[in-house]
Amino acid sequence: MQVKDSVVVVTGGGQGLGRAMAVELAAQGAKLALLDLNEEKLQETVDLVKEAGSEARYYLVNVSEEAEVEAAFEKIVQDFGALDVLVNNAGITRDGLLVKAKNGEVTGKMSLSNWQQVMDVNLTGVFLCGREAAAQMIKLGSKGVIINISSISRAGNMGQTNYAAAKAGVVAMTVTWSKELSRYGIRTGAVAPGFIATDMVAAMPEEVLAKITAGVPLKRLGEPSEIAHTVRYIMENDYFSGSVVECNGALRI
Repeated sequence: MQVKDSVVVVTGGGQGLGRAMAVELAAQGAKLALLDLNEEKLQETVDLVKEAGSEARYYLVNVSEEAEVEAAFEKIVQDFGALDVLVNNAGITRDGLLVKAKNGEVTGKMSLSNWQQVMDVNLTGVFLCGREAAAQMIKLGSKGVIINISSISRAGNMGQTNYAAAKAGVVAMTVTWSKELSRYGIRTGAVAPGFIATDMVAAMPEEVLAKITAGVPLKRLGEPSEIAHTVRYIMENDYFSGSVVECNGALRI
């Protein structure tokens, strides 16, 4: 698929990886539809897309709410007249141990609320946006691409029962959709980043950040632009479908 003139939806497009993807694809001529809940951040990304030489619109959407997602994708098609790519990037973390104990006494547990919040955004949100994107692509006869952002944590990571389970589920959906949607000419792919230098990561305590960086064989964090480049690769390679690209500096959790 040519990036130029393609209509690309990016969830979580207000900042971080979503913003980097939007700007990278805009520089190649893509038109962006940005979904998020932070209007100020969304407007900043729209402005950056315009600076990169393309056009963008934003939509305030909670990706875990079915009615909002359905309405948003219908509006995107009305506004742009097309839908070629979805990048399912929106995600949150609510880290914590499954059970905390000291001297045989349980002192804490991962709350159901923290489990459910992560599942709602990171798994249900991906499902809803993927479903609606596929439905619109089929209606339009578009041989589109759905790209889901997973994580190195999909293999399991201490303190991330909820996040790891969701990101593993994202990969399972990616593979399943590749088998179901190929008959319509729709491809799927996933990217599993390692530790990336987003604002969220940069806000970590310096000693924690140093420890994380030291554990990466390449001895540095990944750049958001490098994940954006990987998304672009999946778009452009018309024989890529149903697989995961690991982009983690050789780190294995």
